[in-house]
Amino acid sequence: MEEIKKGEIIIYKGALGPSLQIRLEKDSVWMTQSQIAGLFQADRTSIGRHIKNILKTLELREDSVCAKIAHTASDGKTYQVQYYNLDIVISVGYRVNSKRATQFRIWATQRLKDYILKGYAINQDRLKENQTLRLKELEQSNKLFVQVIESHRAEGYEKDLLKIITDYTNTWFVLNGYDKGDLSVVNVSNKKAVALKYENVQKHIVQFRARLAAKKEAGDLFGKEVGGKFLGVLGSIHQTYGGKDLYPSIEEKASHLLYFCIKDHPFADGNKRIGSLLFLLYLVENHYLLNKRGERKISDSALAVLALLIAESKPESKDTMVKLVVNLINKR
Repeated sequence: MEEIKKGEIIIYKGALGPSLQIRLEKDSVWMTQSQIAGLFQADRTSIGRHIKNILKTLELREDSVCAKIAHTASDGKTYQVQYYNLDIVISVGYRVNSKRATQFRIWATQRLKDYILKGYAINQDRLKENQTLRLKELEQSNKLFVQVIESHRAEGYEKDLLKIITDYTNTWFVLNGYDKGDLSVVNVSNKKAVALKYENVQKHIVQFRARLAAKKEAGDLFGKEVGGKFLGVLGSIHQTYGGKDLYPSIEEKASHLLYFCIKDHPFADGNKRIGSLLFLLYLVENHYLLNKRGERKISDSALAVLALLIAESKPESKDTMVKLVVNLINKR
């Protein structure tokens, strides 16, 4: 599309139609209810119902997505017509049950995928150009797709692809913050954490060693404690100072447990694998392993990479490593 000025009309025509005259004002595309119905080949009444539900549930705010715009009719008179911006169009497109709407969803999903891969992950020049604004745009797009998944408005192929895109985007945000050194601990849980019991943990480690030994992936030294180091690790994540937890949240406690198990070498062998096991066990015991969609917040492959990264990190990078783990849990 050629570069255009604010307020001009964009003429769009798909391969098989329809041809629509769409307004570009206030930094957005604006369409009437009738145009939206034509775009998705749906009944105008159903479009109106979807718009009403979108505004009723506060998915979008009416004052930011709706506007009365002067329109000159064929009789030469000027009328105030209700228009809806691109946010409404996209949200309606993920609600309408029609072949055209399905085609739109596939198209929109592919555009976001291209936007992420080509606009952010690969094209470094574009990242340097007004990066803050572009990050906000990407974050807003990602939030919309998360809403679509969580409200069950996508199924099958669409849902799977949307999940891949949102997972990729969330992880990208975290790693971008890690690269820039500006990770922070925010939006953590305030629930009281349940501590792991030493005797139960010992049983899990014995069972873990037995499974690995059966596959010839663990020797006799695997899981053998070095002095009282491990008991110290378990106690350290629940230590207090001035009557308050040194690591306040479940996420921070779990992240420190993973870090200390790997860096303090409480076992003669298997510190990374046991640390990863106990990290997951801690999240399970505190009902924090799964996200709202019932999926694990962190995959086995991601956890394996984190364990290696922590093992290779320098001691002065401890806080950064812990923040990285916390953010990867929270972003999913």
